[in-house]
Amino acid sequence: MQPVFSIIIPSWNNLPYLKICIGSIRKNSAYDHQIIVHVNEGIDGTLEWVQNEGLDYTYSEHNVGVCMACNMMRTRVKADYIFYLNDDMYLLPDWDTALMNEIQSLPDTRFFLSGTMIQPHNHLDVGILANYGDSVETFDEERLLKEYMQYPMTDWHGATWPPNLLHRDIWDLVGGYSIEYSPGMYSDPDLTAKLWMAGVRHFKGLAHCRAYHFETKSTQRVSKNLGQLQFLFKWGITNRMMRQHLTHLGVPADMPAIPSHPKNKWIGRLKAIGALFGGKQFGPIRPLQP
Repeated sequence: MQPVFSIIIPSWNNLPYLKICIGSIRKNSAYDHQIIVHVNEGIDGTLEWVQNEGLDYTYSEHNVGVCMACNMMRTRVKADYIFYLNDDMYLLPDWDTALMNEIQSLPDTRFFLSGTMIQPHNHLDVGILANYGDSVETFDEERLLKEYMQYPMTDWHGATWPPNLLHRDIWDLVGGYSIEYSPGMYSDPDLTAKLWMAGVRHFKGLAHCRAYHFETKSTQRVSKNLGQLQFLFKWGITNRMMRQHLTHLGVPADMPAIPSHPKNKWIGRLKAIGALFGGKQFGPIRPLQP
């Protein structure tokens, strides 16, 4: 039987969280899905565990970052739809039902969908702030499963980050994730920009597709690329401008999201350049302020 989604999960020596992540897929999915893991290094036993679990996987001896990992996993995809999930996320019940209902309502495959994250500490432009633990030891799965739908949320414009889903043909059209962003900072908005350039206009986050995110269990260990500047110099606008004027991140989905022409593009560019010279030459860039 062909799986409904191929779920790709890059993982870098994060086995305790990966076990929770895959456990949530098996426990809370309404459909049968293919699970593919990219094992970066795997010195913590990840490779052996994935093999013992009978999962599809790709492997690199060293950490190649999420961009290369996702593109490598593409070679193992069996389903029509690719669902990208971080290994420190827990999928909640009805996540895949919400996605399938949306897919079936659309006239074609030119779309990009995101789930809604619940996070214990950082509140994103769209998402739910609620603490059910930020580690394996403090994770309160039982309480989360009882309460996760108690938080009001509507569908929203501007799908970008994982968990996200697109058709494999659309993935191939834009070439997946751009490896020049390795290890991965700003590769999510870059994929959104590539999809926009390819004619995709349906960027939607689904309120009923929910995932708990433990937050930055891998990114806090990696040396970050200068993704903010890479995005600016590649596309000529900042990620913030793209969100505000093209994808309208966070605007309720029942409101029209009409693309507008960004004004004062040079202000965003100067802010990004200032952020570079205001910090360490090859260190992380501080987030831009509005």
